[in-house]
Amino acid sequence: MSSARKKVIISACLLGERCRYDGKTKEVNAVIEAYKEYEIIPFCPEAPLFGTPRERINVIEVDGENRIITDETNIDVTESLEKEIHLFCSRYPKVDAIVLKSKSPSCGYKTTPILNKNKELIKVGDGIAAQIFQKYYKNITIQNELSF
Repeated sequence: MSSARKKVIISACLLGERCRYDGKTKEVNAVIEAYKEYEIIPFCPEAPLFGTPRERINVIEVDGENRIITDETNIDVTESLEKEIHLFCSRYPKVDAIVLKSKSPSCGYKTTPILNKNKELIKVGDGIAAQIFQKYYKNITIQNELSF
């Protein structure tokens, strides 16, 4: 019988880390409490790449494809985020639960604003990490902090 604790990936900002674009946190004690018996794996693909604070990013639909584009400088950072997220997945191949920050361009699950080139809302969908996690962690239900 294994004594290993279950593992949960949680968006780092929900854990109280000041890793958001504005240097703030979105700590949710209910999430932390719900997973106190788990090994918690903090997740933020943006902070290691772009630092904190940093320019905001958006999910912009370009020719039918979602791209991650910086808000002011309009730089496409999709590939660098994809690499960071895939690297994270390879480090943590087996997890039991995932809780991501709603509405985030990186982490949002079914709550992220998808904008057109004029930065107008066209629909709501998934952030880049949520998309990759759904493919990589096929049998894991993804939740967000609104579930707690």
